[in-house]
Amino acid sequence: MNFTGRHLFARYATVVAATLTVLVFYGMALPRTPSVEEQAAMARRFQFTRFDLPKPAGYQEREARPVHPSMQRISAWVSAMGAAAALGDVDGDGLPNDLCHVEPRSDQVSVFPVPGTGSRFAQFLLTAEPLPFDQAMAPMGCLIADLNEDGLADFLIYYWGRTPVALLRKAVHAGKPPGRDQYLAVEVVPQFDRWYSNAATLADLDGDGHLDLIIGNTYPDGSRLLDATASGVMVMPESTSRSANGGWNRLLLWKGAVSGSRPSVNYQDESRALREEDARGWTLALAAGDLDGDLLPELYFANDFGPDRLLHNRSTPGKLRFERLYGESGFATPKSFVIGHDSCKGMGADMVDVNGDGLLDIYVSNISSPWALQEGHFLWTSTGEVRRMHEGLAPYVQGAEKLGLSRSGWGWDSKLDDFDNDGVPEAIQATGFVKGKVNRWPELQALGTANDALLRDPRNWPKFQPGTDISGHDPNAFFVRTASGKYFDIAGLIGLGETMVTRGIAIADVEGDGDLDFVFANQWEDSYFYRNDGASGHAYLGLNLLLPVAAAKMEKGGVRPAIGAEARVSLPDGRRLTAQVDGGNGQSGKRAPRLHFGLGDISGDKALRVEIRWRDARGQTQVRAMSLKPGWHTIVLG
Repeated sequence: MNFTGRHLFARYATVVAATLTVLVFYGMALPRTPSVEEQAAMARRFQFTRFDLPKPAGYQEREARPVHPSMQRISAWVSAMGAAAALGDVDGDGLPNDLCHVEPRSDQVSVFPVPGTGSRFAQFLLTAEPLPFDQAMAPMGCLIADLNEDGLADFLIYYWGRTPVALLRKAVHAGKPPGRDQYLAVEVVPQFDRWYSNAATLADLDGDGHLDLIIGNTYPDGSRLLDATASGVMVMPESTSRSANGGWNRLLLWKGAVSGSRPSVNYQDESRALREEDARGWTLALAAGDLDGDLLPELYFANDFGPDRLLHNRSTPGKLRFERLYGESGFATPKSFVIGHDSCKGMGADMVDVNGDGLLDIYVSNISSPWALQEGHFLWTSTGEVRRMHEGLAPYVQGAEKLGLSRSGWGWDSKLDDFDNDGVPEAIQATGFVKGKVNRWPELQALGTANDALLRDPRNWPKFQPGTDISGHDPNAFFVRTASGKYFDIAGLIGLGETMVTRGIAIADVEGDGDLDFVFANQWEDSYFYRNDGASGHAYLGLNLLLPVAAAKMEKGGVRPAIGAEARVSLPDGRRLTAQVDGGNGQSGKRAPRLHFGLGDISGDKALRVEIRWRDARGQTQVRAMSLKPGWHTIVLG
């Protein structure tokens, strides 16, 4: 064969190989639809009863906020976030049956018992008073946590238009039904600034035994986004897929606290430990979890208008250090299927062990509306090669297409949990962007493919004002794993198919009966609590892991959730279930800080080996092995 012939043959072989690769991936991407009988069998495993969340005083109908004059043409876009929910134990009754709810229609943060769990205390509002607050500020989310380590549940509220506020419970009120007068509002950072925070979580970043704060920000610090009287032009993302001009994400190290009638907590801002290109990514969701087994949490920033960031934690007590990780690409791997090289629209993040290798995987929401800037959701599945993280490699491959989890709608919060206790997690996902009557997807599609220079000036954007519809009628997704190994969305078969514009998903076993319940926090419409009334008959293991608190300046000792602790449950068939206590991962929905394992058909009196790993109050790593029977267990890690 001459040179020309060999050259043509090589080109032909390349084209054939590329075509076959496309066909293979297309075949993998096509979801297999289970039979009607199989769908019905899956649906019978789940039953949820819906309750309306109460509306706070001063509630008014609205669908947009006042915004900067240069943003008026896209006021519906700007106003598309703010609904949030967190579940936890506020009143100290031992159950995570209390809810902190952010209602965007009134910009109020309210606390109340979960509907259907009794009237243990009256609903009350969490306000920033007497701290500065004006009309250019709005709450975006809430954490329930013991911030000053005195054994009492506090709140962290993060906002658009100001720095976060901690509401610390006064120790003199311990044991009384909670109310607003029992909390002191204190600044989290000493110097007030206008941040635009969309996510927050707690984790011990430097391994000193105390919980630090991670805040994910979007619009540039100091902006006047919600100020209708401001002048000038707002700064928008510099690119549809490479923006690094947003607000700086914050790493706040815990430095000390005081309990009593004038409680306080002191954080030190160590955000400059992040490189600018990692810190300013228009972050909409974040997750913290130990991915390499050293009990130091890695960070995942889910970014809008640019690639997500996975940061390897190399910190020591008092000194933060993070290194960016990249996935490994190959001929058959699309660029967006490589960590650190995805293009845009990260809007939810969760860390759960999906493939049963004892390591956390990462579930990320993106845009997956058909024919509409579709990137698809991610399930970054661990390969087990954690040592390669020290080489700058992210040991994860994209598994969402293979498992049928890549497509639903315009995604937001995304969570993986076992709602029927069969030992396999379901995937629940918030969807929907702006609900209206005029479809503006063509204009958005044009903007998304236009020159980046146009994106930076909001006056170049199409009109996205009240009445606009952009994926506003997507139903939330509830994916269940089928016999084939792929997931299939059965939301419409179990009463979850109503179209909602949902932002946050909060999850907890609020009744302590062994099955997980959840809340949908919805934007510009009613929000709901869903009680799990399924009768699967499967066993479960619940762990309420606690750490003792008795710091020198505390007036009251007690316990606090052991956020970051890890438990591994060994099953008789050789499988191991692994989970870590969640400090607030995701977008605007927060789990209760407890561990729940579905055990399938294991006998209720069968004792299981459980290994627990954690850092104590001195930052020392500890390990405890025990034998536990199914059911709920409260364990103080001494």
